[in-house]
Amino acid sequence: MPEGATMPAGSPLQKRLSEALAQIRAADLYRLRRVIDGGHGVQLRVNGRDCLNFCSNDYLGLASDPRVAEAARAALAQGTGSGASALVCGYNREHQRLEEELADFLGAPRVLLFSSGWAANLGVLRGLLGRDDHLLADELNHASLIDGGRLSAAQYMRVAHADAAAFEAELSRLGAQATGLKLLVSDSVFSMDGDLAPLAALQRLAQRHGAALMVDDAHGFGVLGEQGRGSFEALGLPLPDIYVATAGKALGSSGAFVAGSQDLIEYLVQRARSWVFSTAPPPAIAAATRCALGIIRSEPERRAQLGANIRRLREGAQQLGIVLGDSQTAIQPLILGEAARTLAVSAALFERGYWVAGIRPPTVPKNSSRLRITLSATHTAAQIDGLLEALAAALKSG
Repeated sequence: MPEGATMPAGSPLQKRLSEALAQIRAADLYRLRRVIDGGHGVQLRVNGRDCLNFCSNDYLGLASDPRVAEAARAALAQGTGSGASALVCGYNREHQRLEEELADFLGAPRVLLFSSGWAANLGVLRGLLGRDDHLLADELNHASLIDGGRLSAAQYMRVAHADAAAFEAELSRLGAQATGLKLLVSDSVFSMDGDLAPLAALQRLAQRHGAALMVDDAHGFGVLGEQGRGSFEALGLPLPDIYVATAGKALGSSGAFVAGSQDLIEYLVQRARSWVFSTAPPPAIAAATRCALGIIRSEPERRAQLGANIRRLREGAQQLGIVLGDSQTAIQPLILGEAARTLAVSAALFERGYWVAGIRPPTVPKNSSRLRITLSATHTAAQIDGLLEALAAALKSG
């Protein structure tokens, strides 16, 4: 091992790390990775054991669709990496085509690809906001929106969850005398609760108070709406000023994008540091995403099947006396409270062949640890019924 690769015993850094890890373990908040062999679908081999996956964001089953894999494989014949950032020499024809096709699908003027949803949200918020600006953010926003807002120079205001009146109160407090940009920021579908933001009310508030609206539709895009265009289509609303979504969920691929006006996209090209200074994603990923987008457009039955699966799970849970969160989306939380109990029930399910992630602080608030059950269009009725039976047994024993 090279000299300096390990820390000396008793060093300040080693002491801090050891103490912190011990505290995390003692609080039942220690996290472990599990290794998956092969593709990432409903049926998985995890740590050498076969199981059914009920914790993925692959809502339409496209992450293991052979057509999507073949699109990536064909593009790989031309090479692997993009070689540089998009502004140097990394912008491939596949990237351009995907941006154009996403813009056409959404009815947006322009789209800009990012390497991840995290990069997209940080890029927008840090690039757009300055010291004179005001950011009003839902308290349960995704961590990327929270960090992007806090790392920006804007004045950060945390607003009660999904509470349009609370947003209005903050805007009224700021009043017309507030200088700079006022930006309302929210998820559309909240990733740990599966509930929806009051998007129509937020749009009205933004217009009334001269503010802008940014929404992360990561868990709505491809799933909600008659055509799968996301939360805004489902509600019959125009897109917000800044629309963000990812390719790693319903599209079964990787990366993210921002949709908006011509000027917004051109500004991000100049000022979004997480885009400017990142190597462009591999062209094969863009090719795979283009294929997945085509499937979403041509196979609405996938969304219909997902809806049927959500109803089956919720109706079955009600019959068994299992109280799920108030969600009509593919994210179905079962709040258990204590981290230790959540881990125990999750482990009991895994022993029965069902992988359901136990979510604990700091991902969710203290005393709200939960099982985050997620559904895919490719789950069968028998698999959902089996999960419910196993869940009822695990709750009794746990």
